[in-house]
Amino acid sequence: MSILTIILSVIFPPLAVALKHGISSQLLINILLTLLGWIPGVIHAIIVNKEG
Repeated sequence: MSILTIILSVIFPPLAVALKHGISSQLLINILLTLLGWIPGVIHAIIVNKEG
């Protein structure tokens, strides 16, 4: 995981997921989590980008 991905995961989680996985179910999940609360979106973005 690059420094840019980590920074984007903290600042704007959906963008970090979109850059890594494109428009997918992971992006939709991340958008929903970010809307529910910023921290769940950040956690999900870091986990998703670390795996793939």
